[in-house]
Amino acid sequence: MTDTTTSTTGTINTTGATDTTGTTSTTGKAGTADAGAGATANAPGFPDLDALYAPPSEHITRGVMPHLIGFHVDYIKLATFFCLATGRAQGLDASPRGGRPGFVQVLDPKTVAFADWPGNNRIESLRNLREDPRVGLLFIFPGLEVFLRINGSASVSTQADVLARFTEGGKTPKTAIVIHVDEVLFHCGKAINRARLWAPESQLGRDAVPSVGKIVAAMAAQGTGQGAEQGAGKADVQGEGQGEGQGDARAQALADATDAAYTQAVRNDLY
Repeated sequence: MTDTTTSTTGTINTTGATDTTGTTSTTGKAGTADAGAGATANAPGFPDLDALYAPPSEHITRGVMPHLIGFHVDYIKLATFFCLATGRAQGLDASPRGGRPGFVQVLDPKTVAFADWPGNNRIESLRNLREDPRVGLLFIFPGLEVFLRINGSASVSTQADVLARFTEGGKTPKTAIVIHVDEVLFHCGKAINRARLWAPESQLGRDAVPSVGKIVAAMAAQGTGQGAEQGAGKADVQGEGQGEGQGDARAQALADATDAAYTQAVRNDLY
């Protein structure tokens, strides 16, 4: 791996103001970002963390860097999955993000960007960034025993030239998220090995847990949407005789239709 970072071309506004070219930037001074910071650290009864845990070694401390170098870029170019953490006063969110290698682009040693492709349309990450720019990214690399973490602040761009960078299959995203890097570090993969994440025997079969369709059918039978488990219980005991059989048949039909639609969408309607 190399030891330098080569910047790509193109300029994106990430300076902390809403510009006139379509970039809604939220990377300015924190405002709410500092609210509650460290509030629990000194709370009565909170454990003395320094007494419980040894300090990080020197090479761990030195590995936390304020910008990307070649090693980081090498990993990001091959990245296919990461989780994006955001938050606001209303609460926190962790959102999965995936794509083919290159779906996260390094713009310069302090900036990375990626497209916001359709998901469940709750767009919690974007709504959070409108109020609080702070973000955390955790990259997972299939087959490897190491994570890459980026902490920083984000802006949401609708600039045409920015969005064009992320065109996939003839489709252009509605927005892109641009990350200003505050710190970047590699994180050991002990959690991967505790989970045996890459072991073939760790892969779950589809019948190990209820399918999306069965969950939806159970919640529909319950009628209140308060949880699949309770709904499944009601679905199991909803009447006797012919009524029960008809109810089971309707629930199964709904489950099958939902599973078919979900499989089609999650495998094919990606962009």
